Amino acid sequence: MVQQHAWRQVYDSHTHLNDTPFFDDVPAFIARANHYGVTAMNIVGSNRLLNDRAVELGHRFSNLHPVIGWHPEDLATFNAIEEEHLLAQLKDPLVVGIGEIGLDYYNDEHSPHDQQWSLFEKQLAWAKTRHLPVSIHCRDAFADAYAILKNAHVAEFGGVMHSFNGSPEWAQKFMDLGMLISFSGVVSFKNATAVHAAAQMVPLTKMMVETDAPYLTPQPFRGKQNEPAFSKFVVDAIAKLRGVAAERVAYYTYHNAAQLFLKKDGTR
Repeated sequence: MVQQHAWRQVYDSHTHLNDTPFFDDVPAFIARANHYGVTAMNIVGSNRLLNDRAVELGHRFSNLHPVIGWHPEDLATFNAIEEEHLLAQLKDPLVVGIGEIGLDYYNDEHSPHDQQWSLFEKQLAWAKTRHLPVSIHCRDAFADAYAILKNAHVAEFGGVMHSFNGSPEWAQKFMDLGMLISFSGVVSFKNATAVHAAAQMVPLTKMMVETDAPYLTPQPFRGKQNEPAFSKFVVDAIAKLRGVAAERVAYYTYHNAAQLFLKKDGTR
């Protein structure tokens, strides 16, 4: 049995230090994260600007790992030129995944569903060809996302349902496809009962944590801008829900993220 309880490093598997609130002061946010034991982060893109910045940060800081892709809400700006640029970026050996990609039906006035499906399927095909895991954005679209991921045989290259906000039943369906489940600050929200139940059900061996900063700030800082340091409090919330030591949650979620994205147990 591994002695997990001495382990307190945290891997923020999905954050946005490439976004405007952070980009001009990244070293300070890294230092704050390290103070809380957050020692590795995936910097996730969604469009040309954020993908470029994610790759830049990956080259500047060895513990920041770029995950790049095209978000469904940015569908209107995707074209042949952007596709060529993104495909070139995916050849960078520091890029550890494709994301965040997926489906978003919440505010889809300018993102027709059929066009979202096409872009999603295209990027899953890239992931399969390049043997890169995927970080999946899914909002109000579980059934369609599940069908597309199943058809893509996602288990062959791996992936994670980012900031999971569904029921235990949906979590199980995605795990049955070979995917992991990542919990954000939502798991600390008082009324997020379905997410609480999912966090209690998902095995620690199938779980990650994230901030999705600057969004979804966990308790006790809800109402303030989120940042990678606060993934420590996502760990704490899950530990409380499950009745286990926070070190145990930190251990498993760190190693799950490192194994999926870095193909090893530690930093690159």
